[in-house]
This record gives sequence, structure tokens and C-alpha cells, in this order.
Amino acid sequence: MTSISPTPKSSLECLDMCDKNLYPNIYTLLQILATIPVSTATPERRFSSLRRLKNYLRNTTSENRLNGLAFMNIHYGTEIHADEVVDIFKRKSRRFLL
Repeated sequence: MTSISPTPKSSLECLDMCDKNLYPNIYTLLQILATIPVSTATPERRFSSLRRLKNYLRNTTSENRLNGLAFMNIHYGTEIHADEVVDIFKRKSRRFLL
């Protein structure tokens, strides 16, 4: 009786299961498939987010605020806890330079 291997669920699982010596071309294609999404999606999202922000704000804000808005737009799925934000502001100096 032969055992049937489970169907892989991702390209990385396919790459692990593929025999490099028996199927060298398929192995190379699986390597490319496994690395393409990592190398292109994130930079494109960052640049398009920054372009939208700069068009919207029309370069009227400071560089520090623009960077903060860009990070908020890029990492929109990050959960923010109010207690951590309050702790950060408590540690900062409240003196204003005139």
C-alpha cells in the first residue's frame, strides 16, 4: 500500500516537497513563486500611499507629520492601545520653545 502525501497549501510547502534533482525547472519556478509577493507588494503599497498623502496634503505639513501620516496609512491594520499612547506622551517633555 502506498501512502499519499497531503496536498500542499502554499508555495513554500510545494517547494519543500519538490525534489530539486528530479525536477530542477519546477523547483526554480516554485522558488520564484515563493519570493515574488514578498519583494513587490510592500514597496508598491508604501509608494502609492505616500503619493496619495502628498497629493492630499499638498506639501503643507511638516516632514515629521507627513512621516507619521504615511506610517499610519501603510500600517492601517496595526492595533493601537490608548494606554501605550498615553504612556509615550507622559514620558515626553512638555516645555515649549518660544
